[in-house]
Amino acid sequence: MPNHADESGLRRLDLNLLPVFAALMRERSVTRAGRALFLSQPATSAALARLRDALRDELLVRNGRTLEPTARAFQLMAELEPCLNTLARTLAEATPFDPVADHRTFRVGCTDDVAVALLPALTKRLRKQAPRCDFVLRHADYRTIPQMLDSGEIGTAVAYIGDGLPASAKQRVVRRGGFVVVRDAETPGPVDLDAYCTRPHVLVTPQGDLHGFADTVLEKIGRDRRVVLGLPDFGLVRRAVLGTDFLCTVPDFVARTLADAGGIAADPLPVLPAGGPDVPDVEIRMAWPATLDHDPGEEWLRARIVEALAR
Repeated sequence: MPNHADESGLRRLDLNLLPVFAALMRERSVTRAGRALFLSQPATSAALARLRDALRDELLVRNGRTLEPTARAFQLMAELEPCLNTLARTLAEATPFDPVADHRTFRVGCTDDVAVALLPALTKRLRKQAPRCDFVLRHADYRTIPQMLDSGEIGTAVAYIGDGLPASAKQRVVRRGGFVVVRDAETPGPVDLDAYCTRPHVLVTPQGDLHGFADTVLEKIGRDRRVVLGLPDFGLVRRAVLGTDFLCTVPDFVARTLADAGGIAADPLPVLPAGGPDVPDVEIRMAWPATLDHDPGEEWLRARIVEALAR
């Protein structure tokens, strides 16, 4: 039976090149497209050359430090993008996932406090449940998550997520909580408001300033505290606090992980006077691309993340 014209066209093109074309259209850079697909720059360049030859068009032309799509490339992308999304969803839904036997690499973007809370689950429970799977944590925040999800660099994001997600992205709240005070378990506690204002503080401050939300709250009631040490991430808090009289104000799920490791005690934030300013809540959201909404492996991972953060 003779091939239809469209089937003959498909046979002439390596379909593995289509995700490369889509990444190049998003990134407008061979280097960034290769990074998003975990390909080397030479491999990505070679794929672009094969696409140009097969489609008889330059597709992307260098313009300074970026690649500028041709009219033909824009036309192809408009037609291919919905097809690729549909194909990804169809294949994901048709492929079962057995965590005990299957090999997958899961890539999760998260803030450093979420990473501290997830690490015990990744290194203990998930290693036992999915011994052949690999897990990669990428640093991500509300500014970088939309692009990382859209480019496929990560399959799941867990962080303080604001607006700006891709229109098709899915999301849900995985934890709501507050802040607590951690200290060396050998030092006096629980910490009241006077002790909170008197003892020295550690502040996690990626930007390097020594003024946090607690300072703003205290100023409104005519009190203050002294921050004597700034840290770039929550992973250093335990080492900074142990053996000192330092206090550190952290999200409750981080405090739980620090206390589980031993030597650290967690106290409620001191009660403010009646009518005092409210302390902000912590809301952690999880987001993922619509193309992975029904992927059995990603569904399994998302459920494990919810379990880890809801403990």
